[in-house]
Amino acid sequence: MAFLDGTTQTNQPPVQKSDDAAGYYTLGAPLVDPVAPTGPIADRWKNRKFENRLVNPANRRKLDIIIVGTGLAGGAAAATLGEAGYNVSTFCYQDSPRRAHSIAAQGGINAAKNYKEDGDSTHRLFYDTVKGGDYRARENNVYRLAEESANIIDQCVAQGVPFAREYGGLLDNRSFGGVQVSRTFYARGQTGQQLLIGAYQAMERQVAAGTVKQYTRHEMLEVILVDGKARGIVTRDMVTGAIDTHLADVVVLATGGYGNVFYLSTNAMGSNVTAAWRAHRKGAYMANPCYTQIHPTCIPVTGDHQSKLTLMSESLRNDGRIWVPKDPKDADKDPRDIPEEARDYFLERIYPAFGNLVPRDIASRAAKYQCDDGKGVGPLVKEVDEHGVERMVRRGVYLDFTEAISRLGEDGVREKYDNLFDMYARITGENPYETPMRIYPAVHYVMGGLWVDYHLQSSIEGLFVAGEANFSDHGANRLGASALMQGLADGYFVLPNTIREYLADGPFDKIDESHPSVVAARTEVEERINRFMTIGGTRSADSFHKELGRIMWEYCGMERTETGLKKAIGLIRDLKKAFWSDLKVLGTADTLNQSLEKAGRVIDFIELGELMCIDALNRRESCGGHFRAESQTEDGEAMRHDDEFAYVAAWEFGGEDGLPVLHKEDLIYTAIEMKQRSYK
Repeated sequence: MAFLDGTTQTNQPPVQKSDDAAGYYTLGAPLVDPVAPTGPIADRWKNRKFENRLVNPANRRKLDIIIVGTGLAGGAAAATLGEAGYNVSTFCYQDSPRRAHSIAAQGGINAAKNYKEDGDSTHRLFYDTVKGGDYRARENNVYRLAEESANIIDQCVAQGVPFAREYGGLLDNRSFGGVQVSRTFYARGQTGQQLLIGAYQAMERQVAAGTVKQYTRHEMLEVILVDGKARGIVTRDMVTGAIDTHLADVVVLATGGYGNVFYLSTNAMGSNVTAAWRAHRKGAYMANPCYTQIHPTCIPVTGDHQSKLTLMSESLRNDGRIWVPKDPKDADKDPRDIPEEARDYFLERIYPAFGNLVPRDIASRAAKYQCDDGKGVGPLVKEVDEHGVERMVRRGVYLDFTEAISRLGEDGVREKYDNLFDMYARITGENPYETPMRIYPAVHYVMGGLWVDYHLQSSIEGLFVAGEANFSDHGANRLGASALMQGLADGYFVLPNTIREYLADGPFDKIDESHPSVVAARTEVEERINRFMTIGGTRSADSFHKELGRIMWEYCGMERTETGLKKAIGLIRDLKKAFWSDLKVLGTADTLNQSLEKAGRVIDFIELGELMCIDALNRRESCGGHFRAESQTEDGEAMRHDDEFAYVAAWEFGGEDGLPVLHKEDLIYTAIEMKQRSYK
């Protein structure tokens, strides 16, 4: 296919030359998406929707669907599939679906509506997303996402989502990092909350209609496989402690990301990987687990007392200017006393074309480098490098609205960002209208997740995965305002049109709780819980989690090295042994027990952390949020190696004592040219 510049692309399967992770994994058979469409990219999704078989209304009433997770992806899927007439059961660990972590998204949702007439289009959104992901995403999935983006806005407006509007009543847009057009729809700094309420009320309508049944305060602890197919889940009632089995014809996981493997992150404290990891241990491949997004606009860490971090929306980078003092000696000064000529607006200086709107991975690394050079602001904190050397550094940069206030007036800034400014003031005790905010990168979103094909089906037949829980749409970095887009696209428009191809083979033979596979899955859960309760050690699950977080942040965080990753793997393996010998779980299993809940989640994080480090060790290139210090340009930018690593790394569980198995899915681009990213 010809590109805009008249060139063509020849795709060659990558041949890996370097193998830093030799001895840490085994190589499996190559992987191919068996249902990936071909033909002109603009026609692939339209044709596939027509080609997929239908399920007649009478048969839908005979089919049962389990959906785990009721955020944007799960809630939207439950509402849509319930309205179609399927029997849907939803499960969430919160006391209400309205507490799903989707509610925390602040800045907006992308859609290729081109309301600003600034050159946007479906193809440009597709291009920006693939480029933003550093050419490590599937083009089929990303183009479909861009296509469905416009439908999401129409759906949500019809639900009454109060998007911001211009004076004349038209929907307003703003810009986000990594793009040069305005395509982000928003509801002040509460976009996730408003979108979740829309999905929630649509789902509740189906609850009232009897097509959706809700189970709150239920945590999935195992997937049930019958003849190799997902046919149900095992849950623990988090209030009573009861272990229950729930059976269906198909299972959907929409359980979000695993950023809390780092302990400190912007995720809700309850966010975890257990549902996905239990599926992984049963045969679902985990794809690109090392791809972690570090968000540049977070309130800096203040001490060991913290259990989570707070995100300040990326939308603030529309009007806020990021800078540090040119002279490190000015770090202790009141920023208002530092004259303009003594400030380094480093993003505007290094990336003049995009300025403060460079993608998140680039903005995050740039802030880290400034602090590494001694130009950071805020309190001094002690750090220890991979060689055990201690040093004192300041981890913060300024996000300054002085220019915006002079241009728009304080009321104008307040109209756009007031709840975000209020949140910052409540947390820090500082007035951001008067003093620049202090920000620093923190773990936010994960681009890795369970491997899925074009139909969102995992490597386990009958197990589908939607939203952040799958890997498919963002490559090595997520552009801002894309998480809400993917969650709602998967839930409202993609999954309902792909899962029917699987369900068209139904109605399926029914199984009951006496089936040997069901009994075995339930027994596994009960034995695992009993093991937690009877270790009788001295350490809490939280203490193990915090130690894991320190290892992951230091060695598998913003910058990774071969030496550091190998050290991390050894430390994590030692931590796992200590967990199984020295864990102490208080209370009993037959009642509300948060200590028990955390134990299960933490050991899954520990196992995931080891795989993340192995994945990062294997990928000796820098791309998006994965930055290997050994692979960078002369000016410190990420350097990909497409000849070796243009593939999805899909990891198969290798058993309790075995090594993980790597399956490579080649990334083939027919509609876009792979080239080095530049935002300068």
